Amino acid sequence: MSTYAGRRGESLPWWLVLLEGIVAALFGLLLLFAPGATLLFLVQVLGLYLFIAGLFRIIGIFIDSSLWGLKLAAGVLCILAGILVLRHPMWSGVLVPTVLVFYIGFLSIFQGGIGIFLAFRGGGWGIGVVGALGILFGLILVSNPIIGVATLPLALGIFMLAGGVVAVGQAFRMR
Repeated sequence: MSTYAGRRGESLPWWLVLLEGIVAALFGLLLLFAPGATLLFLVQVLGLYLFIAGLFRIIGIFIDSSLWGLKLAAGVLCILAGILVLRHPMWSGVLVPTVLVFYIGFLSIFQGGIGIFLAFRGGGWGIGVVGALGILFGLILVSNPIIGVATLPLALGIFMLAGGVVAVGQAFRMR
């Protein structure tokens, strides 16, 4: 979900938040309804989502320069994760799934913290709830990576679908 969806006055254009929300919701549905698909495809979907989310965060710096350091860090982490996963899908999905789970867990904790921070700065309760869910999701993945590896498609699908729906709703409120 967009970490900018709740900001008033200083925000991304509503259509960009809408686009990110739709992409996240579609990827979430794909992960929920096609978990039996090949691991390679699921890993590529995750890599593509991470790469696109990182680009949106960096674009946000040029539109709204407040908190640019946090936006840049989140964007760079997302892009690096996306490139790593897309360049080495078999390696990422088969040889070191635990590393992938830790990376996604820490990224989720970081982005959830940004969401909660923005909620306290007037971003609304929606971004705060999604931020708290992101932190909870990240803590579960980091504290028990084996369960995280087994349930990652389902948990990530639920998180992406919920975040996408919230972003779409927020985009229409911004409009």
